[in-house]
Amino acid sequence: MRPSATSPILPLKILLIENDPAAATEIRAALTAGGGVPFEVEWVRQLSDGLERLNEKGIAAVLLELSLPDSGGIETFDKLFTAAPDVPILILGGNANEALAKEAVGRGAQDYLLPGHLDSYSLPRALRNAIERKAVEDALYVEKERALVTLNSIGDAVLCTDISGNVIYLNLVAESMTGWPREEAIGKPLSEVFQIIDAATRKTARDPMKMAVEENKTVGLTVNCVLVRRDGFESGIEDSAAPIHDRAGRVIGAVIVFHDVSAARAMSHQMTHSAQHDVVTNLPNRLLLNDRISQAISLARRQNRPLAVIFLDLDRFKYINDSLGHATGDKLLQSVSKRLLAGVRNSDTVSRQGGDEFVILLSEISHPEDAATSARKLLLSLKAPHSVDGHDLDIAGSIGISAYPEDGEDAETLIKNADTAMYHAKEKGRNNFQFFKPEMNRRALERQSLEGSLRHAIDRGEFLLHYQPKVNLLTGQITGVEALIRWQQSDRGLIPPSHFVPIAEDCGLILPIGRWVLREACRQARAWQCAGLPRLPVAVNVSAVEFRDEGFVDGVRTVLSETGLEARCLELELTEGVLMEDAESTAAVLQELKTMGVYLAVDDFGTGYSSLSYLRQFPIDILKIDRSFVQQISADSEDSLIVSAIINMGKSLKHVVVAEGIETQEQKAYLQSQHCEEGQGYFFSRPVPAAHFAHLLQMGTTETVAH
Repeated sequence: MRPSATSPILPLKILLIENDPAAATEIRAALTAGGGVPFEVEWVRQLSDGLERLNEKGIAAVLLELSLPDSGGIETFDKLFTAAPDVPILILGGNANEALAKEAVGRGAQDYLLPGHLDSYSLPRALRNAIERKAVEDALYVEKERALVTLNSIGDAVLCTDISGNVIYLNLVAESMTGWPREEAIGKPLSEVFQIIDAATRKTARDPMKMAVEENKTVGLTVNCVLVRRDGFESGIEDSAAPIHDRAGRVIGAVIVFHDVSAARAMSHQMTHSAQHDVVTNLPNRLLLNDRISQAISLARRQNRPLAVIFLDLDRFKYINDSLGHATGDKLLQSVSKRLLAGVRNSDTVSRQGGDEFVILLSEISHPEDAATSARKLLLSLKAPHSVDGHDLDIAGSIGISAYPEDGEDAETLIKNADTAMYHAKEKGRNNFQFFKPEMNRRALERQSLEGSLRHAIDRGEFLLHYQPKVNLLTGQITGVEALIRWQQSDRGLIPPSHFVPIAEDCGLILPIGRWVLREACRQARAWQCAGLPRLPVAVNVSAVEFRDEGFVDGVRTVLSETGLEARCLELELTEGVLMEDAESTAAVLQELKTMGVYLAVDDFGTGYSSLSYLRQFPIDILKIDRSFVQQISADSEDSLIVSAIINMGKSLKHVVVAEGIETQEQKAYLQSQHCEEGQGYFFSRPVPAAHFAHLLQMGTTETVAH
């Protein structure tokens, strides 16, 4: 192998500030002739030039003559030292001004050189020593600062004494715990600053510094040691004292490190509590609940009696949390927690599993049916509005119940089966409870499988839209269309939205699915227009999560721009619940959409708040009467009166009124008699694929569609 070349030694740059050219020449020659590390001399005659050169950095040391054309005396050094305190300075002094040179050393110069010591041996040696000494001083300073910062940053108190037992150092924690500021404590006897007593006897405890010095080793403080602060406050402390040695190994003092045990014990208790309790509600968490269920099972087994586990999931909590913020969501959870605690006995355990899920252990029941009574009571307690941050929030719950020993003999199984029953309650319409049944496990697995497939449905192109016409009830002409999502799953066939939309809402997929629906509906509407078909508005349902998403309005604007669909050809349908949650922000979003030119509809009207005030407040264009009222229309039905009232109210507010779910001639005739303008339902057409709907558009009516 070829030997590597040795890197050249870079010369040390020396700044010479000297007015006398002859002296400068002599110094340059001495440094050039000297062996060892080479020097590169930069010579200037005035202090101002020297200061300017120092600003450029790279100078290893300065040789300074105090008498210069633009500065003289000790002020010359002071100015230079102020400008470059990190560069070692050697004073060039004559015999006549040696006292001035010494004064400069006292102010920070590294050394001074008399005329007889400027030869090629003494001068380079003095410069190297000065540079090395400055480097060592800087390193020591950094180490000292690091040590002080470290000592003041640690959680323990640190106190040092000399060999006589007088205090020489306290860190910030020690100042706080003893009540003595460092300036006052320095030089005081340890016994005065560090007063410690035995907690049991109340007598003065043995001096730990003396113990460490006498035994020349680290020693622990007296057991049950109590520190008496300067103001008399007492705190239990623990830790140790150790001797301090000099280079020769002689003991020259001691360091005592201690900490407040009472605080540590409180912290330990808090950590144990935090590990077993939910941060938001302070309820027992999953860990503590499992332990309590296991204990309850052991007791129930010995006493041959049942117990029950209730799994509660809050309906609509995610929507509230997303729309009003996590702070409001947390306060709502706290309100729910208080009501749950008030609804059970002290022997029961209410726990939060995380998110919007709670589990209640009913440890003292006589029969499993007792759990049903508790479930009804809990659901009823949740029903009243929760007043949070100026909002009256309505929330309900879905409950699943499992019982020991029928549904499981350990905590994990009981919780899992109660969770499964809870999902069954959601499928039953929410705000109800269901007992666990073994066949539910199969349905739970199916739901889990469906959720897994749902996560890939968009990427696989499995979603499609069907279109249902809106019809003028007087002329039969098609006036608009509603886009309704379907899922064409390879293994399951065509899946209706009622089977997968709730799952999408629960697992956070509703946003990307909603965006896909909006884009596809706008694209298809534009495609029909380009094909020469009538220009009709397409309606898209908007979920609460979508509407509260901060990028929703910009997303609508982007989709319209990219698909080329005019804003007046898009109609967004929102339920009453979505509109009334945080009415102020709702009004702002609706106004943005209205300014854009989009039409706004209230979907399922009559099932929610039914408030005239918000209809006046919001820029609504269309009211859609919920199908539940329409389907109950008959000659003497109260629902018929409700439908009539909604139609009249809509007309008075100059809204277009659309009746949903029309399935019979009788319903249509009644709506016509009440002058309802538009209708939608199976009587006219089921939701159909895009190609089929294009055929309906060509005809202009739905009269040929089989009823």
